[in-house]
Amino acid sequence: MAVHAHPDDESSKGAATTAKYVAEGVDVLVVTCTGGERGSVLNPKMDRPDVWANIADIRRAEMDAARAILGIEQAWLGFVDSGLPEGDPLPPLPEGCFALQDVAEAAGPLVRLMREFRPHVVTTYDEDGGYPHPDHIMTHKITVAAFDAAGAAERYPDLGEPWQPLKLYYDIVFSKDRILVLHEALLAAGFESPYEEWLTRWEDRTDKGSRITTRVGCAEYFPVRDDALRAHATQIDPDGFWFQVPMEVQQRAWPTEDFQLVRSLVDSPLPESDLFAGIAEPGAPR
Repeated sequence: MAVHAHPDDESSKGAATTAKYVAEGVDVLVVTCTGGERGSVLNPKMDRPDVWANIADIRRAEMDAARAILGIEQAWLGFVDSGLPEGDPLPPLPEGCFALQDVAEAAGPLVRLMREFRPHVVTTYDEDGGYPHPDHIMTHKITVAAFDAAGAAERYPDLGEPWQPLKLYYDIVFSKDRILVLHEALLAAGFESPYEEWLTRWEDRTDKGSRITTRVGCAEYFPVRDDALRAHATQIDPDGFWFQVPMEVQQRAWPTEDFQLVRSLVDSPLPESDLFAGIAEPGAPR
């Protein structure tokens, strides 16, 4: 089970890992907490009045397309996008939005899904949401709460038979090492690097590379990830930043997606190369 804040997050965080496990016969459920109703249109080609007028329906259709590409199951929790507040001071969040919900109450629907789907592994964001979007931070909070509650019979007793997932991971999408390796690989291959500015400003960022416990080799599924990303046409410019690194450079220089193991009820010595380490032997049913 991969728990994400908005439609498109499932395709930009851990999507190649998802596609790899689907190809190996693993059932994967993506849980999408909000509909992305307050998201921006980030693709200039889609920045049109008709798109803005129907953004909620369009983002649902985009999610359907990405779901089919990744081969996953997908469920909506039904919360309302909080938007990304901007300004100094930041404006208040909209009344009723996801980020303002009570954590214990908002975790309930996710507890129900965990008890119905019965995942062995759950992935989500770290405590700052991967980046500090209020919906990402709230996604982290309810996922941790649901992971801890789903197996307890006395917690949420009306939401199904208890089921305890065995491992909880955080996506670690960016680390300084990854950006530096890709930057140097691009230069060595004679390409311009889009990461020059990132590296010069890195002292302003928190490097989470030291938190990585698990590197999943999934380079052959990077094209599937990119196809799923492009399905979110309002959010992803196919000529933009995310596609500036040639595929062969990505696959050669950094062929993994990376995670931090934060809860484990099984023996899984670190470092790992499989989210199911300690749960099943490679190739066994999961």
